[in-house]
Amino acid sequence: MNLSMRWLKEFVTLDEMPMRAFTEAITMSGSKVEGWEKEGSEIENVVVGQVLKLEKHPDSDHLWICQIDVGTGEPLQIVTGAQNLQEQDFVPVALHNSLLPGGKKIKKGKLRGVESNGMLCSLGELGLTQHDFPNAIEDGIFVLGDDCDHTLGMPVCQAIGFDDTKVEFEITSNRPDCFSVIGLAREAAATFGKELHLHTPVVKGGHGDCTPLLDVKVEEPNLCYIYSAKVVKNVRVKPSPRWMRERLRAMGVRPINNIVDITNYVMLEYGQPMHAFDLRYVDEATIRVRRAKAGETITTLDGVDRTLTEKQLVIADAHKPIAIAGVMGGEYSGIMDDTTTIVFESACFNGASVRTTARDQGMRTDASARYEKGLDPNNCLPALERACELVELLDAGDVMDGVIVDDHSSSERHRIHLDVDWINRFLDTDLSEDAMKAILTKLDCQFDGKDILIPTFRPDLAHKADIAEEIVRFYGYNKVPGTSLDGGAQGKYTPRQKFLSTISNTMFALGASEIMTYSFISPKYYDKIRMPADDPLRKSIVISNPLGEDTSIMRTVALPSMLEVLSRNYNNRNEAACLFELASEYIPTTEDSLPEEKSTLVVGMYGSDADFFTIKGMAEQLLEKLCVTDYDIVASSEEYSYHPGRCAVLSIDGQRLGVIGEIHPEVAESYDIDGRIYCFTLDVDLMFAHAKTDKTYTPLPKFPAVTRDLALLCEDSIPVLELERAIVRGAGNLLEKIKLFDVYKGAQIEAGKKSVAFNIVLRSSDSTLTDEQTNNVMKKVMAELEKAGAVLRS
Repeated sequence: MNLSMRWLKEFVTLDEMPMRAFTEAITMSGSKVEGWEKEGSEIENVVVGQVLKLEKHPDSDHLWICQIDVGTGEPLQIVTGAQNLQEQDFVPVALHNSLLPGGKKIKKGKLRGVESNGMLCSLGELGLTQHDFPNAIEDGIFVLGDDCDHTLGMPVCQAIGFDDTKVEFEITSNRPDCFSVIGLAREAAATFGKELHLHTPVVKGGHGDCTPLLDVKVEEPNLCYIYSAKVVKNVRVKPSPRWMRERLRAMGVRPINNIVDITNYVMLEYGQPMHAFDLRYVDEATIRVRRAKAGETITTLDGVDRTLTEKQLVIADAHKPIAIAGVMGGEYSGIMDDTTTIVFESACFNGASVRTTARDQGMRTDASARYEKGLDPNNCLPALERACELVELLDAGDVMDGVIVDDHSSSERHRIHLDVDWINRFLDTDLSEDAMKAILTKLDCQFDGKDILIPTFRPDLAHKADIAEEIVRFYGYNKVPGTSLDGGAQGKYTPRQKFLSTISNTMFALGASEIMTYSFISPKYYDKIRMPADDPLRKSIVISNPLGEDTSIMRTVALPSMLEVLSRNYNNRNEAACLFELASEYIPTTEDSLPEEKSTLVVGMYGSDADFFTIKGMAEQLLEKLCVTDYDIVASSEEYSYHPGRCAVLSIDGQRLGVIGEIHPEVAESYDIDGRIYCFTLDVDLMFAHAKTDKTYTPLPKFPAVTRDLALLCEDSIPVLELERAIVRGAGNLLEKIKLFDVYKGAQIEAGKKSVAFNIVLRSSDSTLTDEQTNNVMKKVMAELEKAGAVLRS
């Protein structure tokens, strides 16, 4: 629903505040704002001007040269083709560098050789229609009438009232009272702590009693709670005044004429749909609110012939239906130019009945949209009085005295006990009874002792939980402390889950794809990986009712499962594969106990880019990402599933962490793979236990570093890792970084030896290193290297 801010301020005096502040505050109190827009925001540099002089264009039969006063002292010359202008007319003038709706830019130029310093605007060029200004000419320049401000140079939007701000609200179906300006004014008054100024309609009347003119009876009181009517004679149909047209336009309703506009105006202001009948077409001056008869038809105001059913409620005269109750009037119930006497109808229909009727007839109107949500029957008579008051205000006719009404509604207020303690426990607040009553009083609630008397326009307030919601939305949701539900999940990862997620994400980043294999395997798998007959890992948990021999035991090692998948990819002619699995291995304990379930990361790859150093680099990258340090990598020839010369075992604090290497050729052959396969396995539980997850801040260095390159000569059998550790021991705390950049074996090196080159970065955190300090460190480094069996290469 759209809301005119200008109309709202008639009921609530709001301090000048930015629209964002207004919308945020009223949204937080429960009336959700979808957005807002200022009318005429697309119009820039268009002002009021007056035509001083008109001359024919010397080179055109239809163009006029106009001298326009825009209040700047010097008249502007503008050329126009409009034929409806006269001297002294006030018109909208788009100046040089002005902007019109749709992004149209106006600049000065020449028309047929005559300079034109802007453009005179029509209604359409301002984004308006004749419904907004009925006295204007549709295909000519918009001449401002007496109801517009003629101040020269004034922005035209301000002069014609096209500068209201309209706010779009999303109104939930449980708040039918908010489908009105008064309803939203109540919300705004309560939100900002302002007084609500409601108007009591006053009808002068004095043109005779209307009650003998119409016979009204509700035959279905369970579907129509009240039907009320007043008669207006000597109707004078004409355009509505500008202020009413402005408000209707801002609310998204097209102005038509004063009588139709009054019914729409009251519907928007009070939220009560209304209809006006031409009394001439009400046969025998009789109105019956009844169910339609089987096969009855009606032609509605939209010109469609509709067949009615016995389930549908209609408003009928003595012989025929003249309206579908709560949805739309009949063809002859509308207001015409020769209408002289009308009946204003204000009724309240059952919401469910209106909903089903509108659905079955395939039509939905503003009236049905309101009725189906459940309106307040006690709003009918005030809305009817307001309509008649507007008739007198607009001089649209002579209002007769009296009200014709058949009322089956109740004005009794629903009662809810105010349980202060329960509400405070429910909201986790500590509000006093007086504070709660103050909030509810702002919402038009009354009190009878401890009972709350709910206003009839609030059908959504049925239980004490509804009362708690009303209190908290005006007390402030942001003031209620945040608490977790008892027994509810906290919704966050455990440290181990984060660790496992890091493993998976890192492997994905390294180019591996994840697989998932069965935990039960065949005993033959152990033979295929060359597991010794006496290996303790051959002792497996046997499944009592296996599907077959191939799934008869729980695996104690996950490597065979990885090799099965690699073999399948290889034999399906996939040129390369890089796979990983976070697998479970089941190590038996005792006969009466469950096995130990061990988590293992298994990685396997083959292809042209796969080699030992690739797979080793992936393992090292993963361990670095997991903050697992201080591990050892030692070459090994005793791993039965791996190539004896291309394998290494990882350990940490003397515990086996995993193994890296090329799969033994016999194992590869047993899986029908001709090429080389590279794998590594890592103990996930051991990695998790040694991961250094605590992050420490290290400031940027203040002092320069010293770098040294070392080219060492050593036996080929000495691991590079031992040399790195010797350097670390010798350099101590001054070592910032160490990097291996060359390993050489060749003709220039003695047989059985190798050359290893390192780059060393030294830095002190509290001073600049001197040459003497650096030399002393390097002496200690060389001493440790000599112990490890390395000397400087000459």
